Amino acid sequence: MKWKTAIITVSDSGFQGTREDKSGPMIRRLLEEAGEYEIIREELVPDDQEKLEEVLCTCADTEGADLILTTGGTGFSKRDRTPEATMNTATRNAPGIAEAMRALSLRVTPRAMLSRGASVIRNETLIVNLPGSPKAVKECLEFILPSLPHGLGILKGLDGECGGTAS
Repeated sequence: MKWKTAIITVSDSGFQGTREDKSGPMIRRLLEEAGEYEIIREELVPDDQEKLEEVLCTCADTEGADLILTTGGTGFSKRDRTPEATMNTATRNAPGIAEAMRALSLRVTPRAMLSRGASVIRNETLIVNLPGSPKAVKECLEFILPSLPHGLGILKGLDGECGGTAS
């Protein structure tokens, strides 16, 4: 089974065509290499909270995405509203994924503490905010990818709960 996945890049400059999106393609490459994900949507949107909420809801509710990965909009800029949009679409919180990515990133740079990325569940869809830089996307996504299929399986009712540790 392949997990239906949407990749959403949040960037004013990328949307306006003044900056090349390198993070979205990085996500695509890593998902393709993993082999367990079918990319059903790939979109670049401006740093607009309402627009992002609309896209997240459409991907989850209408397009049936199992997983939505966003990149960008998680910093301290006034336009960085990805976590707020993500939290507004949530039916349940799933903070461990975002916390794990921050913990990993803190080993690389103390600026990781400035990431406001969130991870939530909307009904049966997992939404994860990844950082905006391709390097950080690669580090974080490679770190969380091995655990995602089990979590998605539980979320979809396909896997049982597991009290053991991952091997």
